[in-house]
Amino acid sequence: MALAKTVTRVIRLEHPVINGFKEFIMRGNVIDLAVAVVIGTAFTAVVTAIVVNIFNPLIAAMFNAETLAKALPIALGSGEKPPTILLGAVIAAVINFALIAAVVYFVFVLPLNKFKESQDRRRSAGIPAAAVVEPTTELDLLTEIRDLLAKNAAADQGPKH
Repeated sequence: MALAKTVTRVIRLEHPVINGFKEFIMRGNVIDLAVAVVIGTAFTAVVTAIVVNIFNPLIAAMFNAETLAKALPIALGSGEKPPTILLGAVIAAVINFALIAAVVYFVFVLPLNKFKESQDRRRSAGIPAAAVVEPTTELDLLTEIRDLLAKNAAADQGPKH
């Protein structure tokens, strides 16, 4: 009998661990993280394409090599096929890193820092960061009209000379 209850709970996915997992997945942070990973992957492909197809051939041409990965080889021995260190591949990785760092800084970090500075200046000057404008509802408009009519009626019935 206990086994049947356990199987039923597992089939219905009502186990506390499963419920906790469902809550974890449904949090906004997990969705944001997934979006960031997908965008990061696409961004990596773009930067890699730029490095492999533009910068690597330019640098390889300077070293008269077929590709940057094969540029600046250092043989570690002699013989038919000695082990070789390919400094060009390391240079390509450093260029790739520098490009990614530059794009992250100039596209994300710098604009966000400028925005934060402007918000801090507004706060220090006493200007609200964002003027909160309440949406006007029909009830608000009707209340305003009523108050104006009452004010005008009181003014009309005031003392007459």
